[in-house]
Amino acid sequence: MEKFNKRVYGIVGIKSKMANWNSDFSGSPRTTSDGTIFGSDKAFKYPIKKMWEANNKDVLYVKSYKNKDDDIQARTLSERFEQLFGENVKNLKDKRKIVKYLFSAIDVLNFGATFAEENNNISITGAVQVGQGFNKYEDSSTEIIDILSPFTNKSTDKNTSIGKKIVSNEAHYFYPFSVNPENYNIYTNEIDGLEGYTKEAYDAFKEGCLVAATAYNTNSKAGCENELAIFVECKESSKLYLANLDEYINFKKGEEKDIIDLSELMQILNKDEVKKEIEKVEIYYNPYTTKLEGDLAIADVKDLF
Repeated sequence: MEKFNKRVYGIVGIKSKMANWNSDFSGSPRTTSDGTIFGSDKAFKYPIKKMWEANNKDVLYVKSYKNKDDDIQARTLSERFEQLFGENVKNLKDKRKIVKYLFSAIDVLNFGATFAEENNNISITGAVQVGQGFNKYEDSSTEIIDILSPFTNKSTDKNTSIGKKIVSNEAHYFYPFSVNPENYNIYTNEIDGLEGYTKEAYDAFKEGCLVAATAYNTNSKAGCENELAIFVECKESSKLYLANLDEYINFKKGEEKDIIDLSELMQILNKDEVKKEIEKVEIYYNPYTTKLEGDLAIADVKDLF
């Protein structure tokens, strides 16, 4: 497989309309202590993992079930490992072999892993690091929808029960991410035959950034879709290091289309000392619902569809 040796910085935008992209334990959209709506990195990664799993790729860190004692139970990490790789991790004494197995799973190859098994504790810092996705739409509000169940709670009840569904009227989450293949050098330098981060892994991650939220259509996620993806790909020899790029974009409602303002971000990327370190900038967006603002001359702008 072809190795991927370039750092990448980017942003992924997720639109949520009358949906709940990431809820807290009360069922409400997740917020910070000051009430700012945000989505966790776990909410970002989960639809991507499910997309990979649907495409028959090995994904370690997803819930799977087994039949036991006439019941269905979730597998433990070691049981999931054995299901995927056909070996009981307790019988593997060579950690290098375990690491090779872990790196063969597409989610571990991208996002890393905390493999906490007795006598085989392994921590892998992922090449892909994802920050928290903050909602940049100021007029977001929480809506509570009453739902009538077709069933009663008890045989003595005369009326069917009422449930609740909690959604945001509209929210626009923007996640920063970075890709640094050098995170795996500590393994590839010591383990023969371990390739590290690959072009195939990066392409799989990139595809997830473009379509996974739209493809993952559950009750709470219906109404969630990908609306923006930006990839700033550095040259192989580049020493450019960028902070989270979502800080430099803004969102606002226009009369006919939503507006994503990239002016500040493009000012940074168009600086001579930055531009010379960049191989390419790609921007994917939905031109039917969204307008981009800013000097986009440096970027290859594409239809998200």
